[in-house]
This record gives sequence, C-alpha cells and structure tokens, in this order.
Amino acid sequence: MEGQLWFTELLNHAFAKPVNAVLQSLPRPFHPAHPEAPISNPVAMEVLVIGILLLIFLLVRSRLSVDKPGRIQHLAEMLHGLIADQSEGIIGDHSAQFIPFLTALFLFILTSNLLGLIPTLESPTASIQVTLGCALVAFTYYNIHGLLKQGPVGYLKHFMGPVWWMAWLLLPIEIISHFARIMSLTIRLYGNMFAGDQVTAAFFNLIPIGVPVIFLLLHLGISCLQAYIFFLLTSIYLQGAVAHEH
Repeated sequence: MEGQLWFTELLNHAFAKPVNAVLQSLPRPFHPAHPEAPISNPVAMEVLVIGILLLIFLLVRSRLSVDKPGRIQHLAEMLHGLIADQSEGIIGDHSAQFIPFLTALFLFILTSNLLGLIPTLESPTASIQVTLGCALVAFTYYNIHGLLKQGPVGYLKHFMGPVWWMAWLLLPIEIISHFARIMSLTIRLYGNMFAGDQVTAAFFNLIPIGVPVIFLLLHLGISCLQAYIFFLLTSIYLQGAVAHEH
C-alpha cells in the first residue's frame, strides 16, 4: 500500500493477520479496504508514542534515587511539579486524584506533537481521528467525575443556571455548548498540528538546508503550547464538573 511510513509498514508486516482477525470478530465486522495493511499511519504513530512513553517511564523508574537523583529524575519531578501546581491552582486542594490522568494526557499529546519533528515520521495529532479520540477521552473523564462527585441531580443543576425559572431556556443551550467542547478541543489541536506539519514539510522540499530550522523551532513551540492548552482546558472543564457551585 502506498503512503505508508516505514514504522506503519513494519507493524502491518508483523500484525496484519491478527489485526484483521480482531476486526472481523467484532459484533459488526469491519473489513479494511486494504487487508494487507489494516493499520493506518495515525494508529501506527500512536503505538510508537505509547512505546516511547513506556520506555521513558521504565528508564525513570530504574534510575530513581533519593540520595543522588539524576537529570532524568529531575526533569520528571519538574514536570510532575508543574502539572500538580497548575492542577491545584485550577481545581483546588482535591486535585491530587486527577494528576495521573492529566499527566498521561499531557505527555501523550506532547509526544505525539513532537513526533512530527523526526524525519520519516509524522504527528498522530495531525490526524483529526486522533485529536477527536483525545477530546472524547477528556470529555468522558471529567463528566464521569462530575457525576460521581455531584450525583446525577446535582450535576444536572450545573446546566440549569442560577435562576430556576430560566432553566427551560438555559438547559438546552448549556448542553449544546457543553458538547461543543469536543469539537473545540478536536479542531484546535488538529488544525495547529496539521498546519505545522504541512508548512514544515513544504519548506523542507523547497529549501532543505537552513531555512527549515526556523520552522522546526516554530513547530517545537507550537507542539508544547498546544499540549499545554489541551491540558489547561481539560483541567478547567474538570474543575467546573466537580465544583459544588457553578
């Protein structure tokens, strides 16, 4: 199949048969257009991102030291401290239970964004299916915690506003705007990363030496910024879901 990245081709060569077997065993069987290559580039890049993160976590875990912490441990502690401080400032004192999820979300998106800087690879977040998946995960997570914290009735009151006799008008508006967050999170991340990948690739093809470095640095900045914005918005939505007052 044309258009496959080398890592995608490697995964399809090794796992095409079991992947097809799983897809066809679903309650509603799915038949890929290319059975010899059922794994797409975005899925392969996601697998690569998860593999990279697992290796980093194992490396950090193997080098943990109280007496002589290394650079990797210092970097991991700085990242944890940043996310913990930001989460506490937004969500409040009970933010500790959400830090593992927010950290995993931030690292996955950041690594996915940065993957596009490596030649022969691409950012999975430049695919709208991946950014939609991230948005749905964040949306589901904070709504579940809102329901657990407030209860169904208490959580529903979040959508009715402070004036009871206006609830009939505010409820549908709030619900629509609430679901619009999925689209907002999806398109913001996808649009920035897709544009960044396309601009960088275009300048590499036109002027392969010198000038593209500027766009690589720009892509690096956008990658970090978009991961932070996604984390920040998820924290804000989470705070609104678990807060007693609205």
